[in-house]
Amino acid sequence: MSAAVTHPLVAELVERHRATLAAAVDAAAKRDYWSPYPEFPKAYGESAAADGRAAFDALLNQPFELPGHPADGDTVGGEVSPYGLELGIGYPHAGPDALIAALSAARPAWAAAGPLTRAAVCLEILARINARSHEFANAVMHTTGQAYAMAFQAGGPHAQDRGLEAVAYAYAEQTRLPESAGWTKPQGKRDPLVMTKEFTVVPRGLALLIGCNTFPTWNGFPGLFASLATGNPVLVKPHPRAVLPLALTVRIAREVLAEAGFPADLVCLAAEHEGGTVARTLAVRPEIRLIDYTGSTAFGDWLEEHAGQAEVYTEKAGVNTVVVDSTDDYKGMLNNLAFSLSLYSGQMCTTPQNLLVPRTGIDTDQGAKSYDEVVRDLATAIEGLLSDDARAAAVLGAVVNPGVLQRSAAAAGGEYGELALAPRAVEHPDFPGATVRTPALVKLDADKPDDRAVLRAECFGPVSFAVAVEDTAAAVELLRDTVRTQGAMTAAAYTTSPEVEAALVGAALDAGVSLSLNLTGGVYANQTAAFSDLHGTGANPAANSAYCDGAFVANRFRTVEIRRHG
Repeated sequence: MSAAVTHPLVAELVERHRATLAAAVDAAAKRDYWSPYPEFPKAYGESAAADGRAAFDALLNQPFELPGHPADGDTVGGEVSPYGLELGIGYPHAGPDALIAALSAARPAWAAAGPLTRAAVCLEILARINARSHEFANAVMHTTGQAYAMAFQAGGPHAQDRGLEAVAYAYAEQTRLPESAGWTKPQGKRDPLVMTKEFTVVPRGLALLIGCNTFPTWNGFPGLFASLATGNPVLVKPHPRAVLPLALTVRIAREVLAEAGFPADLVCLAAEHEGGTVARTLAVRPEIRLIDYTGSTAFGDWLEEHAGQAEVYTEKAGVNTVVVDSTDDYKGMLNNLAFSLSLYSGQMCTTPQNLLVPRTGIDTDQGAKSYDEVVRDLATAIEGLLSDDARAAAVLGAVVNPGVLQRSAAAAGGEYGELALAPRAVEHPDFPGATVRTPALVKLDADKPDDRAVLRAECFGPVSFAVAVEDTAAAVELLRDTVRTQGAMTAAAYTTSPEVEAALVGAALDAGVSLSLNLTGGVYANQTAAFSDLHGTGANPAANSAYCDGAFVANRFRTVEIRRHG
């Protein structure tokens, strides 16, 4: 235990969470399934769902309290649920100078606390967030448009897993070197040289988390907890349309920090109105030494170019690709792809976009299938999955922003190409004001210049392209080239040929994208599991880092050596 542990609660937290921390470090090494946070809603108690909804309702139409938080008297807000509910929550506002001053003043005590203390406090924050998973599910649902089941899992336990994973990696990297060591160098007949050496973890500085609209907790927790666990105060700047999930996170973190004897201002909120530019202002401040960002390529590129004083971790846009060569489970393949394309209306950075199918067709367990048959059968599978509006709403969620709706309308109007499946509006059984659209499936030809331009650009949302290619070899090369130039968070493929599989693996390794092969069951290309799967690689333009590996945490601190004669 660090010598900086003085507050009675800190010692209690260290003991309370020691076993979970050890298990998390072990799980990250083994890569098998593990989670301390149940993903089933009923695991939280019979009344938990109703209690969570009541807690969410109690937040609506009033100021969001953050006791002791820097504030200039103004409030910001304006969140409107994609399901038609106006949240009416006002968040405290503070200018960059006040926020940075508060974080800077809080920094020394946290830097001195040591890796174990910081990990224990972070695990307590996560534990309290986990206990309120149903409240978070409502907050995520009504800011992102995710259906409730998805908001509960992805916005709750799965996001918490990613946060804990970051803490585990941070602790492992910070404790890789001993706190002290003796050094003795023999000198023959002379007395040996003897030194004592101390190795102290020194945090980089202030961290800025720039949240996204679609997955504020799942994409926000890794950077938040990686920075906090390595000793860096964190300024949380949520997306203006998805403030509440991260504001709740900030409130809980501040409560735990204060109870443990640390300054609550180690975690602050930088809320702003829609259209504000505070992220740009904060990102180039010299005090900001770490930035985590998920969002558009344009702003991600701007951060990487202009925030030179900071270590910048970005997850941007990409063109995710599926190569369809052959399959021994045609129905399973179609069902798996249909669900992958439909989940959360395709509003995931991992949703497949381009489905590359040889124009000569593919071999299956149901006989040879032509390109047109594959496309037609996939369209039928999507229609079957979403034929019932209630079920469709549970899979699709709601459209998160006007840009997604515009792309869906453009596909419906034939702007991208020939429609194999037109999108349709779905009436949500519980939220008449929700905007829900089924996926569009568009036919393209890789040899046509206009079509090639379409498939090489990201089309975020419920629009995917069935691309006819010359043959499987051409598909593999198009996959390799697309990932290299446009980037991708995921790639997938279906083949029964060992030779084709080897070519696909070679292309994935060469281009730097994780590859899923022959998924026909309950695992989908757009899902990743903490402690086992890496989210992104940092090896292609879609992201310069991965959730979570050693590189994601190791540069958030440095180790300073002090040595003396022994």
